[in-house]
Amino acid sequence: MILTYLTLAAIALVILVLVVYLVGTAYYLRRADQHLTQLVGGLRAIQGHAEPLPKHLTTINGALAALLHDLEATDRHLLGVNRVLGQEQEEQHDVLQESAG
Repeated sequence: MILTYLTLAAIALVILVLVVYLVGTAYYLRRADQHLTQLVGGLRAIQGHAEPLPKHLTTINGALAALLHDLEATDRHLLGVNRVLGQEQEEQHDVLQESAG
């Protein structure tokens, strides 16, 4: 008879531990579900904000390509000016050497 009570007590204890464990698991799964719901809402907001980016980036890319073209043209002009000024400097240097020498 005592073994029956001990067996029933052990079974009740195992069931109690399982119930506590399962209730805790259910609680944390519900909390995780709430957090995932908030995360999904945030990701949808980010998606909405990021939607017009390709259009804007295409516009920016076009403007940068035009700027690159203008900067390359400016670079070519500056190289030409440098060649002209370099030749003038050489001519002035030659004139100074001839007058001094």
